[in-house]
Amino acid sequence: MSQAPIARTVSTENKAGNSENRFIKNFINQTGYYIALGLTVAFVLFPIFWIAITAFKQSIDVQSASLFFTPTLQNFRTIFSHPFNFAPLIYNSMVVGVLTVLIAIPLAVMCAYAISRYTFIGQDFLLIAILATQFLPPVVVILPYFIQFRNLGLLDSYTGLVIVNLSRVLPFTIWLLKGFIDTLPTEIEEAAYIDGCNELGVLRHVTFPLIMPGIATSTIFAFIMAWNEFLFALILSSTKTKTVIIGLVSVVGEQGVVWELMSAAGLIVMVPMIILAFSIRKYFVEGMTMGAVK
Repeated sequence: MSQAPIARTVSTENKAGNSENRFIKNFINQTGYYIALGLTVAFVLFPIFWIAITAFKQSIDVQSASLFFTPTLQNFRTIFSHPFNFAPLIYNSMVVGVLTVLIAIPLAVMCAYAISRYTFIGQDFLLIAILATQFLPPVVVILPYFIQFRNLGLLDSYTGLVIVNLSRVLPFTIWLLKGFIDTLPTEIEEAAYIDGCNELGVLRHVTFPLIMPGIATSTIFAFIMAWNEFLFALILSSTKTKTVIIGLVSVVGEQGVVWELMSAAGLIVMVPMIILAFSIRKYFVEGMTMGAVK
């Protein structure tokens, strides 16, 4: 008669021990997860943080690892004045980047939609050819571009820079958007056809809103690729359309790299991309919630 209470006591102790072990295991797993996450974030953000604080340092404080210094805005005044003159360079980069995005995204959407939804002769070859253009290093094609643009009078012009940027941005955005369109159920578009939409109406009112996360992602990458383009801008522009990336090179003088000025210029280069990424970050959070057919 006394064995039943003892058995219940042992069973209760085992449950308590198992519960405690699970708690310890979960605590260790969560602690390890947050430690790994913190180290990863620190590894990624530390260079940006160091550039940001160096941009406000005086030259005497640049070589010091101390976080305590007297901040100054003189570095920003210097890069916006002669001989650096970063204001027109930023304007040129913004014009080239925005024009590249405004042209590339509509063309990429239409091309990706046609490749995804229609079957035609040479489709596989076309996809491979589009992808193969990404394997060509810019240094291989820069000389033909230079000769052709010189003959056409497009050197040191926005048109020339936009054309060469499109040659790099369009293939990437086409492949990226094709992947988003492939995930769309065709039943959605068929229902729109039944309701009286034509192909352009389906693309505009049905497909385009549903692939908005992909369009937002493509917009960010297209702008970043155009904004960060160095070799084409270096060879094909001189004075009127010189971009901000080329301006970074001018910070290197006879005495070497002026780190406080380079950090201030680098911080300015990063700002538009950070603003763009944060302004449309909701599309990354939402993800591809496009399953409208239940």
